[in-house]
Amino acid sequence: MTEKLKKVDKVEILTLQDNYIDVAAFDSTEIVQRPMPVKDGEIKNSILAEHGFSALVTITPGDSVRNILFDFGLSAHGAAFNADALGLDLTAVEAMVLSHGHMDHFGGLEQLAERVGKKGIELVLHPTAFRKLRYLKVSEESKINLPSLSRDKIDKAGVSVVEHKEPRMLLDDYLLFLGEIPKKTEFERGFPRMHYDEDGKEKWDPIEDDTGIVAHVKGKGLVILSGCAHSGIVNTVKYAQEVSGIDQLYVVMGGFHLTGADFEPIIEPTTEALKALNPQYIVPTHCTGRKAIVHFEREMPDKFLLNMSGTKMTFAA
Repeated sequence: MTEKLKKVDKVEILTLQDNYIDVAAFDSTEIVQRPMPVKDGEIKNSILAEHGFSALVTITPGDSVRNILFDFGLSAHGAAFNADALGLDLTAVEAMVLSHGHMDHFGGLEQLAERVGKKGIELVLHPTAFRKLRYLKVSEESKINLPSLSRDKIDKAGVSVVEHKEPRMLLDDYLLFLGEIPKKTEFERGFPRMHYDEDGKEKWDPIEDDTGIVAHVKGKGLVILSGCAHSGIVNTVKYAQEVSGIDQLYVVMGGFHLTGADFEPIIEPTTEALKALNPQYIVPTHCTGRKAIVHFEREMPDKFLLNMSGTKMTFAA
C-alpha cells in the first residue's frame, strides 16, 4: 500500500488553536514564528488558547502555494478569533480535514468555514467521526457525555463531506490523508475510558476515526501532523512511512495524547520509540500533556520545538 506522495519545497503549519499561549515569549527563530497581534504599532488583544487544536497548513511545491485547514478547535469562536487577530485571509483554503469526531477538533467548524467562504468545499474525514453517544467512563456510576459531530451542522456550514477510511491523496497528491491507523505497538492500545452506546449496549470506543496528514519535503523527509493520535503517535508515524513508502522523517507534530494517569506510563516507551525513529524535529501539541512535553524537551532537546496558539512553524527543504 504505497501512495505516490509528491515532494514539496516547504510546509508551514500555523496553529489557529492549541492549549497554550505566551505572547511575551519573544523566542522566534527561522523555524518558529510566535504570534504578535499588533495593529498600528499596538497590541490589540491576546491569542486565545483552549483545550482544542486547529491549524492552517500551507504547502509550497515550486512556485505554487496550496492551503488546507486541519481541525477547528473546541469553541465555536476560538480558532476564528485567532485567525482574525492574526489578520489571516482564509479564502485561499482549498480543502479541509477533520482528524476525528471529538468536540475539541470540530467545534469551530462553522465559523472557520464561513471565513473560507466556499460553498461545497470538501471536508475529508473517517466515517466513524459521526459516531454518536460517545462518553468518557469515569466509573461504573459516572460518565461524561461527548457532543457528536452533526451532519446538519456541516450542511449548514455549506461543506461537502468526503468520508474515507483508507488513505487518500489531497491537493493533487501533495498531501496525504492517512485514514484509519492500525494499532500495532505493544503499548499504544487506545483510550481505555472511552465508550459509546450502540443499540443500548456499552462498547469500548477504539476512536478509529483519529488520523493525520502527511507531506514530503524535498531532501528532508516526511512532515506528519496528528490530531490526538488516539491510535498512538508511534503507530501513526510508522503507518505514514508504510503508506508513503518513505522512511526519512523530518517532523512529527500534533497531539500525542499522553496526559493523565491512563497514559503517563507510556510516556517513556513512546519517547524511546520516537528517538529510534529519529525525526529532525518533534512538536507535541494539545493533548500531549505537561509531563510528556517536559519529558520530550528533556530527552530530545535538539529536536524539541514548543508550540502555542498562533505559532507558525516553517519546515523547508
